[in-house]
Amino acid sequence: MLNKKNNFDDYSKYYDLLYKDKDYLGEVKNVIEILKKYNKSGKKILEYGCGTGIHAREFVKLGYKVHGIDLSEKMISKIKPFDGFSFECGNICDLKVSSEFDFVISLFHVFSYQLKNENLKKIFCRASEHLISGGLFAFDFWYSPAVYSQKPSIRIKRLTGSEVEIIRIAEPEIFSNKNQIDVNYTIIERNKNDDSFYKFSEVHSMRHFSLPEIDFIANVHGFEIVEAHDLVTKNIPSEDTWAIFVVLKKK
Repeated sequence: MLNKKNNFDDYSKYYDLLYKDKDYLGEVKNVIEILKKYNKSGKKILEYGCGTGIHAREFVKLGYKVHGIDLSEKMISKIKPFDGFSFECGNICDLKVSSEFDFVISLFHVFSYQLKNENLKKIFCRASEHLISGGLFAFDFWYSPAVYSQKPSIRIKRLTGSEVEIIRIAEPEIFSNKNQIDVNYTIIERNKNDDSFYKFSEVHSMRHFSLPEIDFIANVHGFEIVEAHDLVTKNIPSEDTWAIFVVLKKK
């Protein structure tokens, strides 16, 4: 039977397995290298969309303190607590933390889940409220020129864990006038212990952005872009750069 779920509902069960080969440490080192160019001594990070806490763990290992926020209760429930990392379930558009931070960071395209302009305004407001003067707001997102050039396609991923084998099918639906891609995920699980199967689907709606869009909303909310490039390769934005990492400085 095919069960339809909300974002990261059942998906959270397989999240760490699906991305077990992701270079979290490499990404974190690249982020730190960039942030240190503008603030060498800052150590306090507010993370939007902390997920299961894997990025946060790498930041903490390198001497940072992280407070994470995630909308999904199921993702939060999978976190194994560790020193230097606090977290809570909440909406990054609305939640206020009673502390100031040197950096607000959001990785793995959390920003692209913000479909409404009203949500973008709220996120920038909250980030500004939580940052010290001159603090940095850094995040990645799907880059419009690359999306239009490359066009998303059907992708299939197969993975094996200690107890399950899974197949993930990603089928995109394009809404050009909204700058939106709905990624229809279907996951099929085979339990190794009893050879049973479970199948469900989730729709993840993603918005892509151009740099002028980001620059405009950043300026409106008192930020300026100081860096924009591919986080891993450091390449400048182009039609070949699906994900762009930007660093904004609070004026």
